[in-house]
Amino acid sequence: MDVKLKKRILKLLKEDEEFRYAVAGLIGLEEILKRLDRHESELVRLREDMNKGFERHDKILEKHSRELVKLREDFNKLREDTNRLREDMNRLREDMNKGFQLIERRISALGARWGIMSEEAFRNGLKGLLEKELGLKVERWIHYDSEGLVYGYPSQVEVDVAIHDDKIILIEVSSHIKASDVYEFKRKAEFYEKSTGQKPSRLLMVTPYAEKQAFDASKHLGIEIYTKV
Repeated sequence: MDVKLKKRILKLLKEDEEFRYAVAGLIGLEEILKRLDRHESELVRLREDMNKGFERHDKILEKHSRELVKLREDFNKLREDTNRLREDMNRLREDMNKGFQLIERRISALGARWGIMSEEAFRNGLKGLLEKELGLKVERWIHYDSEGLVYGYPSQVEVDVAIHDDKIILIEVSSHIKASDVYEFKRKAEFYEKSTGQKPSRLLMVTPYAEKQAFDASKHLGIEIYTKV
């Protein structure tokens, strides 16, 4: 800058108040403009950062929205599967109950025929049948065998007795008869005759099932076996 011009400017700044204010204003305005430029740049960067943040946020929301939709679909499918499973379980329970009822009926039928039910219940049922169909009044005879003639040791002996036309009939009712049962029944008959002094006129064994050896023994001992029950 020219020295004379510089001196003149300095003099004006000292002596001319209006000039001094004008220069100060120019300097202040320039500084403000510079600051505004800097702030505008910062605002631009801030706006860009905010826009980028909004974009990221939108992408995150979009992703979460898709995941929520997928989760809702999965939940609905799970609920449908659960309902179907519940229906299947109910049907299975009904089928199982029907199956158990069928098995129970079959077991009861088998028990009535093959002795799966208790021996006492089976014996009582057949005794009732004999009384109803044959007109026999069946009573239980119980006596103590002190010599062990029946079982080989002292014990209580029981046998069913029916009186028909003044004839004594001894009856053994069982769900299953083996050869040993036939021999045991024969000993009961002998013990009954010894204890009462009355000889049975007939010895009957009633059962739905008797082994072949039991039939062979019954023929040898004069005992009748009836299986058509």
